Order: sequence, then C-alpha cells, then structure tokens
Amino acid sequence: MSRVRFSSKNHVVAFLVFFLIITLTSCVSEKDILYLQDVDKLQQDSDLGTYKTILRPNDLLSILVSSYDLDAVRPFNLSSVAPDQISMSQGNTSQQGQSYLVDAEGNIEFPVLGKVKVAGSSRIEVVKLLKDQIAQYVKDPIVNVRIINYKITVLGEVTKPGTFTIPDERISILGAIGLAGDLTIYGKRDEVLVIREKEDGVKTYEKLDLRSKSIFKSDFFYLQQNDVVVVSPNKVQVKQAGVNSSTSLYFSIATLLVGIATLVVRFN
Repeated sequence: MSRVRFSSKNHVVAFLVFFLIITLTSCVSEKDILYLQDVDKLQQDSDLGTYKTILRPNDLLSILVSSYDLDAVRPFNLSSVAPDQISMSQGNTSQQGQSYLVDAEGNIEFPVLGKVKVAGSSRIEVVKLLKDQIAQYVKDPIVNVRIINYKITVLGEVTKPGTFTIPDERISILGAIGLAGDLTIYGKRDEVLVIREKEDGVKTYEKLDLRSKSIFKSDFFYLQQNDVVVVSPNKVQVKQAGVNSSTSLYFSIATLLVGIATLVVRFN
C-alpha cells in the first residue's frame, strides 16, 4: 500500500512540475523569430543601393568649402575652422563646417550666395549645386555637406530603445534594429511599424515583415531622418502583461501547490 501511495504522490508532483513548465515557457517556432527566411534569392535583386536621403525643412546641415586657394574660400566658411587648417588630402571629412538650418521654405542662407534652395534635393545634388555657384568665385572649389541632425527613434520590444544619431547619410531598418540591440524574443517580427513625416507635415507609415526579403523592396527599408520605428509585442508578451510576470512569484506559487499536493496525497 505504501508503494502505491508513493507512486501516486510522484504522479501528482510530476504533473504539477509539468504544468509549471508549460506555464512559464512558450512554444515559439522558428517561423516566428527568424529574419529573412526567404533570403536565398536575395543576390538576384539589384536595386538595393538606389536610396538617396532627401533634405527637408528643419534639417541642420554642416557645410565646409575648401580649395587650393585658401584665401579665396574664406568668405564661404563662417566657422571657427580656419582655411589653412583644412586638410586637402582628407577631403575635409574630419572637419566640422558652419551649421545651416533649412528654413520652412526649404532654403539656407549661404555666405556670398544668399538664399539657396536645398529642400527636395539629395546631399550629392546640394554639393553639386554649391560647387557650381561657388565656382564663379573660386577655382576648383571642394564642398563637403553633412546632415547633422539625422536621427531615428526605435521603440517597443527591443533591447535598447532610444533615439540614435546617424553619422552616415542613410541607415536601413535592419541597421536601426541593430543599434537598438535587436528585437527581444517577444518582439513581433512580421509587423514592425515605421512612421514617417513628409515635407507637408502629413505622417505616413508602413508595416514591415522582417522575416521576408520583401522588405528590400519597400520604400521604408532605408530610413529617413526623424523616422520612428515601433516594435509591437507578440501575443505571448501581451498575455503576460495581464498578470504578474515575475518568475520568482510563479515558482513560489508552484512550490506552494507542490506542498499542498504532497500533504493531500500523504493523508489520503
């Protein structure tokens, strides 16, 4: 009889432990969490590098003008950087030029040239525009333009949510997620929301499926300045949000249940 009671108690305890494991763990398939699952044909795509960042009102630009004739470019550099400190061999990439705010009409007020329309143009197009106009005063000018306030924000189920300054002129949705430390296991990978504000103030958005190579065809694959990326929680996280998700509490409850079950079996 004692052997039967011992066996019954073991069965009850085993059942409770099994129930606890099922409660604390969630069955998540690879299909739900793997990125770019159909990427095997990605090498056949040829239009991934065509994106250009377009300048918009309220962008802040750093512009530095240099030339072999250093005195000639002084009027075009209203900054603390002296022309004789500019390294021609480095293409001026290490220097910080004067900051110019793109106004509501899309213009910047540039020395000597006056108002210059830059909104709606890419950085490369602005470089060419300024070079052509400055060339009327300086022989072979070198113009460097950078977007200073190129920032993106990543929120939701990522490891390190926040706002990030981008030193280059473009960043992809995958790069932004990398900056945020990747999605957590609870992040919904098939509906990553990208919110974008157009020049006219109208907000637009698109939901991207990071599990599919179709994201490379999206206009939202490369982010624009001030884009917001939102990663929603999956169903498992939503359900857990309705209860206390503390693991220690679950184990305390499980320990109590096991103790009660042991007493019930022992006295029956």
